[in-house]
Amino acid sequence: MGHTPYGYIIENGCALIDEEKAGKIRKLYKNYLSGMALNKAAAEAGIETYHSTAKRLMENPHYLGDNFYPAIIDRETYDKASEERLRRAGKLGRLNRKKKAKPAAIPTRFHFAEAETEYEDPRLQAEYLYSLIESEVS
Repeated sequence: MGHTPYGYIIENGCALIDEEKAGKIRKLYKNYLSGMALNKAAAEAGIETYHSTAKRLMENPHYLGDNFYPAIIDRETYDKASEERLRRAGKLGRLNRKKKAKPAAIPTRFHFAEAETEYEDPRLQAEYLYSLIESEVS
């Protein structure tokens, strides 16, 4: 397991909610959903951090609770914040969704040019012959 997420403490091998920090996480979500920018929502919640770190905090699925971490926020709040992030990103043209890569055409037909030189060294001869192979474009 990596580091302990913000808002939790580990005691006797169990994850427990750090109520002070968890309150800041809840306030971050509340502020963001009220219309504040991520930076301002985090600052108002008492979390001094960068925009990208605040975004990662809001995308952390551990806050919903799992087999190890208890829930800090409910599913509805998490989903609303996710939808709002996507809505704002779309409005700003920042979805940065990767386009599906087109599969590369793998050449299956080849042509071998006439060998004009012969080398004594077998490695050089093989390298030369290999360089004479050309793919046919379909």
